[in-house]
Amino acid sequence: MAKIGVIKLGNLGISQVVDLLLDERADRDIDVRTAGSGAKMGTSEASYTAKLMEWDPDLVVVVSPNASLPGPKKSRELVGDKPCIIISDAPAKKAVDELKEKGFGYIILKGDPLIGARREFLDPTEMALFNSDALKVLTTCGAARLVQEELDTAIEAIQKGDVKLPQIIVGAETAVNRVRFSNPYAKAKAIAAYKMAELVAEMNVQTCFVIKEPPRYIMMGAAAHEVMRVAALLADAAREIEKGLDKVSRRPHADSGQILDKANLLGKPG
Repeated sequence: MAKIGVIKLGNLGISQVVDLLLDERADRDIDVRTAGSGAKMGTSEASYTAKLMEWDPDLVVVVSPNASLPGPKKSRELVGDKPCIIISDAPAKKAVDELKEKGFGYIILKGDPLIGARREFLDPTEMALFNSDALKVLTTCGAARLVQEELDTAIEAIQKGDVKLPQIIVGAETAVNRVRFSNPYAKAKAIAAYKMAELVAEMNVQTCFVIKEPPRYIMMGAAAHEVMRVAALLADAAREIEKGLDKVSRRPHADSGQILDKANLLGKPG
């Protein structure tokens, strides 16, 4: 039985489900352990990685915003020579050369956006709403499936005594192609939704780090969150088209870990 260790530093939209994607019915022949640090992601929070490594996982997945920062880097160092996949957002592109050089796998989700983290705007309710909208886009538009499939490929390789780690920067077309949309309008809506999430990330960089005047950064953050909300609605509309055609692509796990496939509601996965 493969042992998968998941380390969550800070929060991305995908952080909410990354460990659950591997065993959606809780009957798969793998063992998953998750350790998290809540919203913080400094070097002190990264130090608990050593505790998880005592469990001796076969594969480690480190999920964090901006994998180029000191906290995520410290976590990678503590993983040692175990196979390790980094899941992060667009700013992590700065770390790609280092990740390649040191043999890490990586999945960089350009459509997993930075939140508008200004005190005048962001309260716990707004935070939760934003993350639910981000997750709607990531799941419906294929990024979550891509993460699931790439982790499954790595797990299968490790079970066979090999190491095969992904190195992917995930833009809109890369993500949406994993969904297998049957209707071109549904696919177009999904691409648009993911692109909007990428725009949200750019807007919230301005909100959090560039704009200094409160009236301006509050407005920019509010605007970014409105774009995220509409992106989630657009993603939902794409899936509704597929449901209306009875063509929703479903890829459940067998208990062996094999990915099954079906494309109509009353059909059996095979």
